[in-house]
Amino acid sequence: GTFSPALLQFCLLGVLLAPIRVLLAFIVLFLLWPFAWLQVAGLTEEQLQEPITGWRKTVCHNGVLGLSRLLFFLLGFLRIRVRGQRASRLEAPVLVAAPHSTFFDPIVLLPCDLPKVVSRAENLSVPVIGALLRFNQAILVSRHDPASRRRVVEEVRRRATSGGKWPQVLFFPEGTCSNKKALLKFKPGAFIAGVPVQPVLIRYPNSLDTTSWAWRGPGVLKVLWLTASQPCSIVDVEFLPVYQPSPEESKDPTLYANNVQRVMAQALGIPATECEFVGSLPVIVVGQLKVALEPQLWELGKVLQKAGLSPGFVDMGAEPGRSRMISQEAFAQQLQLSDPQTVAGAFSYFQQDAKGLVDFRNVALALAALDGGRSLEELTRLAFELFAEEQAEGSDRLLYKDGFSTILHLLLGSPRPAATTLHAELCQPGCSQGLSLCQFQNFSLHDPLYGKLFSAYLRPPHKPRSTSQIPNASSPSSPTALANGTVQAPKQKGD
Repeated sequence: GTFSPALLQFCLLGVLLAPIRVLLAFIVLFLLWPFAWLQVAGLTEEQLQEPITGWRKTVCHNGVLGLSRLLFFLLGFLRIRVRGQRASRLEAPVLVAAPHSTFFDPIVLLPCDLPKVVSRAENLSVPVIGALLRFNQAILVSRHDPASRRRVVEEVRRRATSGGKWPQVLFFPEGTCSNKKALLKFKPGAFIAGVPVQPVLIRYPNSLDTTSWAWRGPGVLKVLWLTASQPCSIVDVEFLPVYQPSPEESKDPTLYANNVQRVMAQALGIPATECEFVGSLPVIVVGQLKVALEPQLWELGKVLQKAGLSPGFVDMGAEPGRSRMISQEAFAQQLQLSDPQTVAGAFSYFQQDAKGLVDFRNVALALAALDGGRSLEELTRLAFELFAEEQAEGSDRLLYKDGFSTILHLLLGSPRPAATTLHAELCQPGCSQGLSLCQFQNFSLHDPLYGKLFSAYLRPPHKPRSTSQIPNASSPSSPTALANGTVQAPKQKGD
C-alpha cells in the first residue's frame, strides 16, 4: 500500500516531535516537585488539616499552576477552551467532571484553579505524584481499608460544608476511565454531603482520538506517544449550571448521583448507563443482580481454543457437592496443557485460595459451559449437582449462598456480594436458606428476566470478538439489551 500525506506527516512527527515533547514534559514534571514540597515542608499533620494560606499558598500555588500548564502545553495541548462560568466555592463546594477517559484528564484542574482531589492512598508512594498530592491536601482513600472509606466520607462532608473555607473538591464520579461512548454509573461519594455541585464536561474534539486510555485500549506509553505526535491537541472544558439538590436528593446520595449523571449525559449527547467496574470487570445491573458485560468465561474459552483444547474431551473428575483443590501443575495435567503461558493464563481465571489452589468443581463447570454440547437444562442441573450440599436430615440437597454465588460468578461474571443478596431474596421466608434443584432451575431457565440472561451468557461466541463493542445491544438476547441499554461497553483502565 501507499502512505497518505497525513499518515506520513504523523509518522514523521512521531519520530521527531514526540521524543522531544515527552522529554521536556518529564523535566517540567520533576520541576514541580520543589514547589509541591515547599508548600507542606515543616507543617505538622494537624496544620495540614486546615487550608494552607499566606506566602506558601501564593508562591507554591502559582508555581504549580504555571508549571502544570507548561507541562500540558509541551505534550501538545496548546489550547484549553473554556465554556460557561466556574461557580465560586460558596455556590458549589464540589465539582464533578466527566467523562473520565484518560490520564490527561487532570488538565481540568487548570481552569478550575487546582481544586482539591480524591485519590488512592497508594499514589503517595509514586515519585513526584505523591508530592503533588500532599501539596494538594488531597483526600486519600485506601481500597484495602474499609474504615478508610468512612473517614473519606467524613472529610468530604467537612470540607464541603465549611462555608467556603476550603477550596472546591473535584471528583471524577465514574471512578475509572471509559471510552467516552457513555457515562458509567456515578459513585455516590461526591454527593454524600448533599451540597450543590457544578458539573464539568471534558471533551477532546480532535480529528484523531489519541487520548483514550481505557479497558482493552492502548497502554500508557502508546497513548502518551500518539498524543505527543499530534501537532496540536485541543481540550474543551465546559462548566454547566450549578445543580441544586432537592431535599430528597440531599438525603439520598445515590438518587442525587443518578440525576446529575443524566443531566451530564444529556449535555454530552451520550447515554447514561448503569455500567460500573467491580475490580477489573465492567458490570451492569439486571434486576437485582450485577453481571459482567463480558464474563471471563468467554476469555477462558478463547485461551483454550487457541491452545487447541476441546473442553468436551476433558475428563471432569469432579465430585458433586465436594470440593477438590488442585494446583496449577495438576490443572495442566488434567487439561493436558503443556505451554506454560497458556497454563498460567487459563489457571488465572479461577479464584485461588491462600495456597494458590483452585476448586476443580469450578473448572468442571466452566469446561461444561464452554463445551456447548449440553442443553441449558443439563448445564444448570450439573451446576446444581456440583455445588449443592447434603442435608443433615438426609433430605434433598440444597444450594446455599456460597455455591449459588460461585455459579453466578463463574457463568455470569457476577460479583459475589450481588449474587449473595439475590440468593437471600430467592429463598422463601421462613424456609431453609437453600434452593432446591427445582427452585434453581426455575430461576435460571424460566424467570422472565434472569432466564434470558442465562441464555445469553451460556451461548458464548466461538469466534474472537471485537474488543470495542460488547454484545450487540440490538440483539434481544444480549446482556446489554437485557439491561435496557443501547450502548457500547466502556473501555477501562484502573486509575
